[in-house]
Amino acid sequence: MQVKTDTKEKFHVITVTEPVLSATMTEELAGCLLLYLQNDVKNLVLVLKDMTSIDVIAAEKIVYMQQKFYENGASFVICELQKPVEDFLDRHELLEMMNVTPTQSEAWDIVQMEEIEREMFGDDGPK
Repeated sequence: MQVKTDTKEKFHVITVTEPVLSATMTEELAGCLLLYLQNDVKNLVLVLKDMTSIDVIAAEKIVYMQQKFYENGASFVICELQKPVEDFLDRHELLEMMNVTPTQSEAWDIVQMEEIEREMFGDDGPK
């Protein structure tokens, strides 16, 4: 699986450069992404602009990964979904379970807002 990684001050931007995301590829992706929870900077923006197809198992795994990040006091925002992928996720009632934005800029804003909320309210996740 090919990805591009860019590290910012408060989050990592991971861009999946594959056009199709299958269940087996998602297992590999999960292994890579969940490692970020061990870093000082845990927040993640997942860019899926190059992805044109995803299967249900892969989509469910992304929902699972996103939940794991939030359970651990970290943000996980998905952005730049292609219309066919967004429609697929919506048909399978998975889109509403995901934190999705149209652009990277909006994803960055959400991560930064959630980070401020955690700092203000002292919610660093489970101890």
